[in-house]
Amino acid sequence: MGKKILIVDDDPDVRLFSQAVLEENGYTPVVAKNGEEGEALIRQEAPDMILLDVLMPRESGIRLYRNMKTHKKYKNIPIIILSGIAEKSFLRSQKVLTEFGGDPVPDPEAYLEKPVDGEELANTIKKILG
Repeated sequence: MGKKILIVDDDPDVRLFSQAVLEENGYTPVVAKNGEEGEALIRQEAPDMILLDVLMPRESGIRLYRNMKTHKKYKNIPIIILSGIAEKSFLRSQKVLTEFGGDPVPDPEAYLEKPVDGEELANTIKKILG
C-alpha cells in the first residue's frame, strides 16, 4: 500500500466511501470517528494527508484543523476538508477564531463539499500528494 491518509469523519457511510476510494487508488487509509480520535491518530500514525469533516462531536474539525495548522510538527500535513458545510462558512470560522486571539492559519489544500464524487476525491488527492 501507498501513502497513509487519515479519514476523520463522524458519518460511517462517508468513512466507508472514502476508505474504498483510497484503497482503490493505492493509499493506506486510517480511520477516526471524531476530532479527538483523529488528533490521537495523527500523533500515532503521522499520516501523509488528512481528509477532515468540519462538524463532528468530540472536537470539531474546525478546531482540529486549527490545532494541526498551528502545530510546529504537524502544520505541513496537507488537509482536504470534506464537508457538507460551505467553504465560505469554514473560512469565516477560521477568520473569527484568529480575530479572537488565535494564530492565523492557511487555507486548506483543498475543500470538497459533500456529496463528493469518488473520482474527484481521488484526483484531488493525487494532485496534492503527487
